[in-house]
Amino acid sequence: MADIHELTLALDLRDDLPDAEVAELRWHLGLGARPETPAIVPGFPVVYEDEGGELVTEDQPYALLAHHGAAHKVGGALTSALVRRPAGGWALTSRQEVHPDQFDEVGTLLTWLAARATDRHARPGDGVHLGWIRFYESDRPEPLVARDGKVEWPS
Repeated sequence: MADIHELTLALDLRDDLPDAEVAELRWHLGLGARPETPAIVPGFPVVYEDEGGELVTEDQPYALLAHHGAAHKVGGALTSALVRRPAGGWALTSRQEVHPDQFDEVGTLLTWLAARATDRHARPGDGVHLGWIRFYESDRPEPLVARDGKVEWPS
C-alpha cells in the first residue's frame, strides 16, 4: 500500500522576493539550476549505516516540487509553474505527489511560501491557505493551511 498524497498549491507571492530566493524557488519547482547552498530549506538529512555499522547522516539536497510528467498514483500530470504577474508579484501553481516522509522538508518550503504569500491567502485567525491535499485513494481534497509557522498535514 502506498502513502502517496496529491499536493496542489495555488499561491500569489509578493513582489519583494530577492533574486536569489526566486532562483532557489525555481530550482525547487524544477524550473532552474540548483543553488550552490540552498537556504530556503537548509537541510536534507539522510541517515544510513556505513560498512562499519555506524550511522552516518549526510545532507542530500533535492528539488521538492520538481516532478513534471505523468503522475504515478494520483492520475493526471505533475507540474509546477512560477510566472511574473503583469501588475507585480508572482503566481505559483504546483501539483505533485508527496510521501509523508517528505512532509518535514516540503513543510519547510511551504511555510516559507506562506510567509511570502499575498494577503488574499490569509484567513484571519485561520492561517494562510496554501492549496489542497488528498490521500491518493480519496476523491476529496482537504485544505492545506500554514498556521503559526507550521503546515497542518493530514493525520
